[in-house]
Amino acid sequence: MPEWPQYDDEEAKALLEVLNSGKWGSTSGDTVATFEREFAAYQQAGHAVCLANGTLAIAVALRAAGVGIGDEVIVPPYTFIATASAALFVGAVPVFADVDPDTHLLDPAAAEAAITERTKAIVVVHLAGRPADLDAFTALGERRGLTIVEDAAQAHGAAYKGRPVGAIGDLGTFSFQSSKNITAGEGGVVLTESAELAGAVYSLVNVGRVPGGGWYQHETVGYNLRLTEFQAAILRVQLRRHPELQALRERNARLLTDLLAPVEGIRLAPEDPAITAHGRHLFMLRVPGHRDAVLKSLTAAGIDKASPGYVPLHRNTAVLREATTITTRLNQPYPQPTCPNADKVSQDTIWLPQPYLLGTEDQTQTLATTITNAIPR
Repeated sequence: MPEWPQYDDEEAKALLEVLNSGKWGSTSGDTVATFEREFAAYQQAGHAVCLANGTLAIAVALRAAGVGIGDEVIVPPYTFIATASAALFVGAVPVFADVDPDTHLLDPAAAEAAITERTKAIVVVHLAGRPADLDAFTALGERRGLTIVEDAAQAHGAAYKGRPVGAIGDLGTFSFQSSKNITAGEGGVVLTESAELAGAVYSLVNVGRVPGGGWYQHETVGYNLRLTEFQAAILRVQLRRHPELQALRERNARLLTDLLAPVEGIRLAPEDPAITAHGRHLFMLRVPGHRDAVLKSLTAAGIDKASPGYVPLHRNTAVLREATTITTRLNQPYPQPTCPNADKVSQDTIWLPQPYLLGTEDQTQTLATTITNAIPR
């Protein structure tokens, strides 16, 4: 199957241009700023601010929205640890609400049930590149006065009802880590329609400076999280290549769906007409009762990058320890998570990472046949 990342002489040329310019940092060059404008346009967002990685993008988004010590942030348990640890980084408490077992995505009803007087934000994860129910979550945010942050780390190019994700909520975050569909090895970006929030994010990324301000004009206390010009140079080329590769992922994902959907023992996520573009970072399937045996068979057949996916975060002792440390010091209760659906899907889900969607039609058909033959009869 194809390797990842994919690149050619264009990335090398872009890197050499930055190298020879002598302007390697975004405080002197304009490559980061150019990529910010290009990515904002690609996702139809008003503002984009790049930074070091997707994990800190979530933390910065939360802090820009005023989330702080002792506040509660509702997150799904079936997600990468960064979704929860980002809340901990700003002194907030991640509160887990269960997922929909058919989609693996945060359940709006479960999220609303988890709201308390301390809740300040909900982080909605577009897992695998599949947009969550943004109509429900934006309405919930407006009704309850909560900030909605889209964790779109895996959802480059995804769209909900014709609009790209990332700036449908109050803020959205993306990752450019090595496995992502647009990558520079590391990196991240925060999107928003709000000029005020964009200014707050900029200041947090740039040691408290303000756009257009002086070098030593620190209006707030911020981090130093700037992306380098080298990373942005790679990202500009990766962004130009993304539509073609994404179209290939979509074709192969559709073919794989058609071939696997009729197979007894396999459960795929249902179609949703609101999802007008899927990010296709992962192809996920559930095989209740047989996940580990199927994974073993796939590995033996050469599909060695298939994965069992996440261990749910509401069972992660490190996260729970940090969260309860905060609540104990503040003498406030920690909402005990009950997430049976997350437990269920974590025991029967298989991931195929996005390079498996970059093959030929024959390779995709062979992949489907191999998976089908691995299902116990």
